[in-house]
Parts: sequence; structure tokens; C-alpha cells
Amino acid sequence: MSPIDFVDPQYHFSDDERQRLDRIEAELEHGIRELQSIGPAVTVFGSARSSVQSWEYVSAYALGKTLAERGIGVITGGGPGVMEAANRGALEAGGLSVGLNITLPKEQQPNPYLSMGLEFRYFFTRKFLLIRYALGFVAFPGGFGTTDELFELLTLMQTGKLDKRPIILVGTEFFDPLLQFVRDQMVRQHYVGPLDLDLITLTDDLDEVITRLFCCPRLSKAVGDNS
Repeated sequence: MSPIDFVDPQYHFSDDERQRLDRIEAELEHGIRELQSIGPAVTVFGSARSSVQSWEYVSAYALGKTLAERGIGVITGGGPGVMEAANRGALEAGGLSVGLNITLPKEQQPNPYLSMGLEFRYFFTRKFLLIRYALGFVAFPGGFGTTDELFELLTLMQTGKLDKRPIILVGTEFFDPLLQFVRDQMVRQHYVGPLDLDLITLTDDLDEVITRLFCCPRLSKAVGDNS
């Protein structure tokens, strides 16, 4: 199969391609219109499969509540598990609770704790918006989606495509083997630099999460924090 020559004046997008481009544009335009004025916010990543009894659900709920009490909105992928927990904490504390839900055949359905909910067909448009309007990022344990979101963030900051903002991993037992792999393989073989790991904070302490988030001058200034 030959590559498509888009500069060929005889080339025409198929109807399917044109419809796909229109859907992508519409998702981005709608998301930007809805989210551009939400104010200071933090995006929380984590598994849709975490139970209500799990430590990460309990911790994400407490984090969402604390952020809302300090005037910070919470953005998640809008689904169950960790996402639901963070949204629930924010909403029950009277704060902004945003969910950017992805339409999937088996999972997931939007959680019921959203003050603003948007639906997405495409992962990449959703991920762009999960990142664009957040002044900090907190990741709890999760699967491929959470890991993808984490490494997307690291790539954007490492390459200067996104200005540096806090990236905090909650769950040392879960994340430490992943970071050890980065140290032992990626850093040792010079695929990434040792200073790139400074982009990440790993902790189990929610107080440290809040402290690290407020080390971001933009976030602290946005809510008038003087602590």
C-alpha cells in the first residue's frame, strides 16, 4: 500500500475520513468551550475498577474533598472507581466536579457525582482536555489508561510542550517498581535523563500531595493561598 499523498490535487478525503475529522473537531471545540473558564483545577487519574472499599478510593475521595474546600476544581475521566471517588469528594464539599467520560462498549458509564460532564468518542481528544486545563496532576494506581496518561504528561513536560506542573503519584507500593524500571533501564541506558525523574513526586501522604500541588505558583496564586 502506497502512502497517501495529501498534496496531490487529485486526492480527496473519503466520506468516512471527513466525518471522522468533523467529529474530532466538534469534540475539541465543545470541550474547549466548556472548560476554558472553569478556574483552577487539578486532574486526578486512576483505575475505573477500584472498589469503594479500596484504599485508593478512600484516598481519592479525601483528596477531592480537600481540593474543593480550598477552591480547586477536580477533573477526572468521569468514570467509576478512583475517578468517582475524587468527583464525589469534590461535589460533596461543594466544589467543581468535572468528568470527561469516554464512550466504550463495555465500560464506562459516567459516575453520578459530576457538576459538569462531557462525553468523548476519542481517547486522544479527551486526554488533551484532561491535561490542558489542569494546574497539577495526581495519579492513583490504575491500568493501561492511567499509565498512558502518566507517560503522556511526562513526555510533554520533558520535551517542553507543556510547562512544568506537579505530577504526584499516590501509592508507593504500586508505583515504585515502575519507577525502578525507569531508573534501571531507561536512565541507565540513557533513554531518559536522571533529572527527568524530578518531574515526579511519589508519596502515600495526602498532606504531601496538597503541599506539592501548592508548590505550583500558578495554582497557589489562582486561589490566593498564603500558606
